Amino acid sequence: MIVALLLLFGTVLGAGWVTRFVPTLHTTWLRPLLAFSGAYLVTLTLTHLLPEALTLGTSPERVGYFVLAGFFGQLVLELFSEGVEHGHQHVHAEHAHAGVPWLLLGSLTLHAFLEGSILVQDPHGHTPDGFYATLTGVALHHIPAAFALMAVLVTRLGSFQRALPWLGLFAAAAPLGVLTSHYAHIDPAVQGGFYPALLGLVSGNFLHVSTTILFEVSPEHHVNVRKLVATVAGLSLALLANAL
Repeated sequence: MIVALLLLFGTVLGAGWVTRFVPTLHTTWLRPLLAFSGAYLVTLTLTHLLPEALTLGTSPERVGYFVLAGFFGQLVLELFSEGVEHGHQHVHAEHAHAGVPWLLLGSLTLHAFLEGSILVQDPHGHTPDGFYATLTGVALHHIPAAFALMAVLVTRLGSFQRALPWLGLFAAAAPLGVLTSHYAHIDPAVQGGFYPALLGLVSGNFLHVSTTILFEVSPEHHVNVRKLVATVAGLSLALLANAL
């Protein structure tokens, strides 16, 4: 679990720190990374998370309702987060020194908390199958989100130093989700427990985010070799991780 906490926290801080050295107005370099993470997430969800939720749940129909709640709940969250989850920045001059974007930060933090909450071990400390594959997907997904969030925060707060504590809040959200599930004794091995519902909720969340990313990286429907390679690489890595 320590590895998961450090990776989730460090990935967000590292990605946010990059804004000190990389221009935030021109982010075409992010698109292959978005394609990679989107392909990874949708593959992980369809080949591991959803099957696990349906297998563990005593009522697959009930799990389906949670998937729908996660999918459309993410749609609501994005009304406040403005799509930062998939790399959107929406940095405007009129927002300079406008203060902390509370709704954006709150929705993004809740999003990350839910993602971290499915990274649990059983009471004996055994790591379930697919734990590290899911951890990798969450960490990859947070890289463009952290970069975009930091770009918005720096613009609205006027300096990197003022923005850094709020980035730290986002960085702590997923690890806090991990710890909450751990100390609430949520056990993935319990048939029909709370975990299948939680997994269904996050699966719906992932499906919305990943499909949105994949549709947005090629809105013109033209073949882009870099995006295509990144998409295939993300798909392949998720299949490999799921097979291990």
